[in-house]
Amino acid sequence: MSDIAIDTAFDSGNIEVRSIDGPTATLAIRKDHQSDFAQWFHFRVSGAAGREVTLRIVDLETSAYPQGWPGYNACVSEDREYWARAASSYDKNADNGTLTITYTPASDIAWFAYFAPYSMERHHDLIAEASASEGVTYRRLGETLDGQSLDCLELGDGELQVWLYARQHPGESMAEWWMEGALECLTDPTDSVARALRQRCAFHIVPNCNPDGSRRGHLRTNAVGSNLNREWETPTAEKSPEVLAIRNAMDETGVDFAMDVHGDEAIAAVFLAGFEGIPSWTDAQGDGFYSYRSILERRTPDFQTAKGYPVSKPGTANLTMSTNHVAERFGAVAMTLEMPFKDNDDLPDPEQGWSPERSKMLARDCLAALLEWIEARES
Repeated sequence: MSDIAIDTAFDSGNIEVRSIDGPTATLAIRKDHQSDFAQWFHFRVSGAAGREVTLRIVDLETSAYPQGWPGYNACVSEDREYWARAASSYDKNADNGTLTITYTPASDIAWFAYFAPYSMERHHDLIAEASASEGVTYRRLGETLDGQSLDCLELGDGELQVWLYARQHPGESMAEWWMEGALECLTDPTDSVARALRQRCAFHIVPNCNPDGSRRGHLRTNAVGSNLNREWETPTAEKSPEVLAIRNAMDETGVDFAMDVHGDEAIAAVFLAGFEGIPSWTDAQGDGFYSYRSILERRTPDFQTAKGYPVSKPGTANLTMSTNHVAERFGAVAMTLEMPFKDNDDLPDPEQGWSPERSKMLARDCLAALLEWIEARES
């Protein structure tokens, strides 16, 4: 029986091949460069048409989030457009934690990933299409350590300064799928929600805060191993030029409302994290966050408030994190949106789990909730 072939020599590729025996392979995840974070994988299997493939990813108890593997099914695609889920199981006691993926490709090539990838080529298509839309201005905020552009799109004629930014953690690719949905909505001249928002808001949108980590196949860090969402208090050109550029641009515009878009490895739900615990906390500022959260919960069954992160005690917020820092620095209503790598347990989809399509639809719900939130503040 001929061996399958496995390769990763493409945008966001990440896997190490330990051994291959026919249609069975033992694999391991490569750590982010200059970092101990490891969780993202993306690889191609060829030579397996009609054969059941067994892929064992080992040493996962030393991964960044071991609690992310139980109940998780790997993403798989044969056309790189539609991403389904491949049956997967996790045994924490086998080879220091083993995820076993089984799948029978209909064609000779199949791609497997931790979540449906959002390539840098697709990112450039997104930027090109959006920046060519009426009323949209492109702004290059700066340059990454690998020499890539940090792209920002601006639109809207209103006074409310709204910042939307995603993929500080590059492996959280659902965040840029969300951005694609948001931009499709906001640039649609026939969309009534978008028209109303563009009248009230000035949007500043950074679809990918970490292009270097995205292309390198990192989970959480940039080209030199910096976790960008721990750099906001003292960003530097040497370690975190991405955060430095975004924060400088925020200083120019001010921030009234901010959403930092992410994915969570372990919690099988969509939720928001706020800025409780910042030194300058006021009930009025906090009520802005809580009211938005309530509106979003009412608007979509994909969002819930029962599951999420622990709330910081007064005065204990970590100001190196963007949501806390932006809320403290600007007095903004800031929040972190988290989507699952697994499925949404409250509304499961056995075929796709949480998916690019649902990420995009959630973006429009978030924007519609923003409009309702603004209208409530105006009344």
